[in-house]
Amino acid sequence: MRVTAEEAADLVATAHALADVARQATLLHFRQAGLSAENKESDRFDPVTVADRLSEERMREILAQRRPHDGIHGEEFGAKSGTSGLTWVLDPIDGTRGYLSGTPTWGVLIAVSDASGPIYGIIDQPYIQERFEGGLGRAEVNGPMGRATLKARPARALSEAILFSTFPEVGTEAEGAAFRRVSREAKLTRYGMDCYAYALLAAGQIDLVIEAGLQAYDVQAPIAVIEAAGGVVTDWQGNPVHQGGQVLAASSPELHAKVLSLLQG
Repeated sequence: MRVTAEEAADLVATAHALADVARQATLLHFRQAGLSAENKESDRFDPVTVADRLSEERMREILAQRRPHDGIHGEEFGAKSGTSGLTWVLDPIDGTRGYLSGTPTWGVLIAVSDASGPIYGIIDQPYIQERFEGGLGRAEVNGPMGRATLKARPARALSEAILFSTFPEVGTEAEGAAFRRVSREAKLTRYGMDCYAYALLAAGQIDLVIEAGLQAYDVQAPIAVIEAAGGVVTDWQGNPVHQGGQVLAASSPELHAKVLSLLQG
């Protein structure tokens, strides 16, 4: 779907307005005594807090005012259909486990998508006030060290690559085995960064993020940011992954191809 320059500017401005209100909402409760969480699942700890809900509520209020004809797909309050052909995909706190623990590695994810996938996205880390954006002609980070262009690392051998994932087990037993085939060949493997790992890939700090079991709201903003920085994001078969599932993000097409072959065994 083509958007005019005028609409692109409005989409970017709206996304930043969403990130601003989400930043305020999440910081109201971050590292505050007495913060508790409900568990959304019975077989594992998948928390949701008052801050998750408040963050999404405030973003939806902005969209109702500024973009009432767009659809919305949010983690906490589900889907709202629209008529414009555009949908806002929102994760009000990606990394709620980290949020509960007080680490500054969680973030707010905001993407705007058409039928083909995300066209623009923001990864915002409110506590350190660092915002990564990509798409619609933009690829930059603005934070404590100022504003800079996002550019993924050039191609390098897997033996020199830094690999991130959120959980050491990486999904099912078979998915974990596939991940370990890659990890054994990588220079360094780190865990637990949630969406911040994708931001680091776009910023040229790391080379790979491999995960499984993701939802659309977990991955659409990272896809937009990483692709704008020159990286590649697909599923483990090399297909589009904007609806979630198994995710492989790589800093270069060459490294992506190498890792894809290892994941497929």
